[in-house]
Amino acid sequence: MIIRHSSKNDIPKMLEIYETARAFMRSTGNMEQWINGYPSKEVLEKDIDNNESYICEKDGEIVGTFVYNIGIDETYNKIYDGQWLNEKPYGYIHRIAGDGKTKGVGSFCINWAFEKCGNMKIDTHADNKPMQNLLLKLGFKKCGIIYIADGSQRVAFQKEKKVIR
Repeated sequence: MIIRHSSKNDIPKMLEIYETARAFMRSTGNMEQWINGYPSKEVLEKDIDNNESYICEKDGEIVGTFVYNIGIDETYNKIYDGQWLNEKPYGYIHRIAGDGKTKGVGSFCINWAFEKCGNMKIDTHADNKPMQNLLLKLGFKKCGIIYIADGSQRVAFQKEKKVIR
């Protein structure tokens, strides 16, 4: 698999992947995340314009998509019922989704992003047990609760590169 920046030509396939992800969420009891067609075409266009949108390809086919950036995510400024592992510069991932057919897409994308910065923050809905399990499997630590822009609650995770002395 390879990771590359998304282009506006990728949007139809990205929307298809998000539709598959929404259906998977509903089938696993997550009824509240990514509702009302979120993320929309407009959201994806903005992510691409901001140079934060990525595609995961396998054998020339788009099999996953996500947002990745190194910087400050305002929603991570306050954490409740816990604390971040550190306050160092970090990368973050949002809106990660796979095509539902290709195994290992989530792990591949998250590991790719972690290798870029070595200090990652990520969040997910409390009902998104598959994502929470994946994050724990990949070595992320549950740090607490954050609130996103619309006021809804998310479970926050962080992973930092271990320093060998």
